[in-house]
Amino acid sequence: MSWTTDPQHTSFEFAVRHMVISTVKGRFGEFTIEADIDESDLTRTTGKAVVKTGSVDTREPQRDTHLKSPDFFDAEKYPELTYVITKVEGADGEYALTGDLTIKDVTRPVTLKGEITGPVADPWGNTRLGLSVTGKLNRKDFGLTWNVVTEAGGLLVGDDVKLSIDAEFVKVQVAEAEVEAEAAMAGATA
Repeated sequence: MSWTTDPQHTSFEFAVRHMVISTVKGRFGEFTIEADIDESDLTRTTGKAVVKTGSVDTREPQRDTHLKSPDFFDAEKYPELTYVITKVEGADGEYALTGDLTIKDVTRPVTLKGEITGPVADPWGNTRLGLSVTGKLNRKDFGLTWNVVTEAGGLLVGDDVKLSIDAEFVKVQVAEAEVEAEAAMAGATA
């Protein structure tokens, strides 16, 4: 069964060490996730996330501009990063999702661990499912190698990037029926 994300209840966030002493957090504001979720056996789930690299937001415009530059994401040349699920393991809500993450034409497997909750019916007749996963990657594995050595000898930007994804999925068939019903109602009142 096809599912899509509810963007108002979905987030792609990351955190990385800055000068060894603090953590900078950021997020991506533009993305899509499409999934085929088997409610009776979640381990048969497949899906793909596409994130717009130019939508990176760390609440600091100068840093965001640098992250979009060729030193990091090179958003003009590589406008998207993707994550394609290759395996889902687990039971009773606790799962590990393994997928191929592609950044700047470099693809490597990344495993995210967390929980899947639901499905549940919402008050509007939709079926929803929640996903909350975290993971870690080394940014250098994806060609994101820019750095500066500080006066104290540490690196300006840490190599490890922590990922956190919270997604709320809506079953597509129900969502499409709701859109059609709303369109029909709008046409009837016109």
